[in-house]
Amino acid sequence: MTRSRFQVLGDYMRPHWRMMAGGIGALLVVNLIGVSIPLLLRRGIDELQVTFSYERVITIALIIMALASLMWLMRMASRIWLFGVGRMVEYDLKQRIFNHLLTLEPAYFAANTAGDLISRATSDVDNVRRLLGFAVLSLANTLFAYALTLPVMLGISVPLTLAAIAIYPVMFLIVHFFSNRLRQQQSTVQQRTSDLSDLIQEDMSGMALIKIYAQEANEQREFRHRNRRLYGANLDLARTRNMLFPLLGGLASISLLVLLWLGAGAIANGQISIGDFVAMLLYVERLVFPTALLGFTITAYQRGEVSIDRVEYVLSVEPDIQDGPSALSLPRDDVRGWLSAHNLSYTYGDAAEPALHQVEFTVKPGETVSIVGPIGSGKSTLANAIPRLLDVAPGQLFVDGIDITQIRLRDLRAAIAYVPQESFLFSTTIKNNVRYGDPLAEQDEVELAAKAAQIYPEILNFPQQFKTIVGERGITLSGGQRQRTALSRALLVDAPILILDDSLSSVDNQTATQILQNLKEGTRRKTVLFITHQMSAAAIADRILVMDRGTIVQAGTHEELVNQPGLYVTLWEQHRLEEVLR
Repeated sequence: MTRSRFQVLGDYMRPHWRMMAGGIGALLVVNLIGVSIPLLLRRGIDELQVTFSYERVITIALIIMALASLMWLMRMASRIWLFGVGRMVEYDLKQRIFNHLLTLEPAYFAANTAGDLISRATSDVDNVRRLLGFAVLSLANTLFAYALTLPVMLGISVPLTLAAIAIYPVMFLIVHFFSNRLRQQQSTVQQRTSDLSDLIQEDMSGMALIKIYAQEANEQREFRHRNRRLYGANLDLARTRNMLFPLLGGLASISLLVLLWLGAGAIANGQISIGDFVAMLLYVERLVFPTALLGFTITAYQRGEVSIDRVEYVLSVEPDIQDGPSALSLPRDDVRGWLSAHNLSYTYGDAAEPALHQVEFTVKPGETVSIVGPIGSGKSTLANAIPRLLDVAPGQLFVDGIDITQIRLRDLRAAIAYVPQESFLFSTTIKNNVRYGDPLAEQDEVELAAKAAQIYPEILNFPQQFKTIVGERGITLSGGQRQRTALSRALLVDAPILILDDSLSSVDNQTATQILQNLKEGTRRKTVLFITHQMSAAAIADRILVMDRGTIVQAGTHEELVNQPGLYVTLWEQHRLEEVLR
């Protein structure tokens, strides 16, 4: 069952209910004092009309000053507590969103843009904070003001009270009339903000490409277009607000004019005293501000309402890939590295053709296996399936004979070091990038991994060596250096299974061959799956799997495959021709 927004807000506030209760309690005290001061002033005025006394004036003034000071302190406390709840909820929501996003599979981020997710985690959460700070404070203050002030006003004069508040039902009807428009316009503003964030994030990441193709003018036009749409949406919202709020304020002020007009006659007729009249003026004035503020409160609520939906949309997404209730523990030190697939099939979304179709293979512990094939043959899909970056069905992929869907995700991925096609580096030092999988690794371990990846001599030539900042996404390094740094990161964790998904494509054949040869040597060999288009490097593997159209069409050593007709011979001859033409 879908929860209402009030239930969602209640969940947000539940951990901080004491502070919320304290803030609302302080507002109640503020309004009780606010009701008491006009009563005190009324009695003083009526008493002074009978017997004037300076001592009585000073006494009343001191009492009012003391009550006003207490009211000021309580008002400050209410604002600190209620706005504090908003800030705490903002902190909690940002933490929840970030933690939740880390549980989602890569396919989710392919379908949802980074700019939109950033907007939901920042702008929308900020709107929820305002709703739980300003809007709750204003709403509680308005409710207390009406609940405590109206009975006292009615006790003074029912006709004058009814005449003064007669305009308020009209105000509520106007607010109701504008509420749907405000909600729709606020939703449009949030969406336009996300669209603009998407473009900024995308262009910042692809700045080099923009400059290479000299597309600055086109990107400026696109930004201007999206910025204009956001400007228009904000302008529509501003027009509605600027029409609503002055209208509410003006209507609220009419009650004062009505009271002045009718109050003078009531005093002349002896229906009320001068003290009653002054008290009524103060009470009506007390209601004018919260009533006029109602428009701002409604806007904050509408904005927060839209943002709650956008935040909950992210938080309600269930990960497609997660641990089952009976997931098995598999300590990394116990993993031998035996990989096998049985009738492995996988189809992306609504694709007409499967990316993998009845794939069968077995890789023994410590074996180095190259996987080759044309582009689109399913090699990367296979690489993503083994560490469960894709939601493969049970009973198809196995590690040490255990179905990977039955292994705890943390344990499965700890047993596999995976270097994808795109060598992503963080904007920090080379050292921190290499030891990302083991942040406590010592310098000698970092250097050993860099040597195995054939990047160590080049790092020593950098001005700051291992302390060199690589820039966003490793932009200061060449393609080959990024790939070998990413490989160093995978080698450092010393996982028993290593998957290289065309991750040496920017490295020359000789270096790639040397890296693969290093991986085959040593007393503790890893199980290596080497996906590549570099045929000379692939040839030195213990075995080679040839993929085409989502299935394995050939398997064997290099010597076996070059002596039998098939796709491998075609790929090998193409490689030899390219070597001759270089």
